[in-house]
Amino acid sequence: MKDRLPSIVAILLLISLVIGTWWAAEYAQRAVPIDPPRRITHEPDHWASQFVLIRSDEHGMVINRLEGEYLEHFPDTDSYEVTKARAIGQQPGSPLTVATADTAVMDHEGTQVVMTGNAHVHRQADAENMSLDVKSDVLTILPDEDVVYTDHPALVVHGNSTMNGKGMRYDNSTRQLQVYSATDVKISGQDTRERRTRSSERTKEQP
Repeated sequence: MKDRLPSIVAILLLISLVIGTWWAAEYAQRAVPIDPPRRITHEPDHWASQFVLIRSDEHGMVINRLEGEYLEHFPDTDSYEVTKARAIGQQPGSPLTVATADTAVMDHEGTQVVMTGNAHVHRQADAENMSLDVKSDVLTILPDEDVVYTDHPALVVHGNSTMNGKGMRYDNSTRQLQVYSATDVKISGQDTRERRTRSSERTKEQP
């Protein structure tokens, strides 16, 4: 028994040391404050002034441009808010379109831009189509699809003709315009004659 006593004491001391070390580690962990996970709030994490954002196609040609006085990025929605926004679409084969608004919100991939406050889209005239203007409180632009639409009241001016309605959609690639719930439509006779003239000229040009 006397021969075993030193071994028993050594084992007891080792166990005490292990328990003491574990307790010290637990105490230290509880005593040191740990920062909680960062809350993601709707507060900008970076910003820029007098900026220009450009998107190009696979050939390096510029197809969309967004500029403004001030830009902020919000991490909670991963979106960009722009003050005094101006968006330009110049898809190949389509007339140039320019959109302006007091503010704009663009998603992180740039696939959607919501223009708010004095929103205005102007499509330039070309050889076959008269100019087109759309005004509303809110206009949503889909740059990749070359489409603009709204569910809000809108004023559409196509050449000398005007259309008031709630909701509209315009596809710049196909030149198709839809106005929903139209309440006031004024079709100009001059526009009708010009369309007939252009159609006649295209027919004559065909072999």
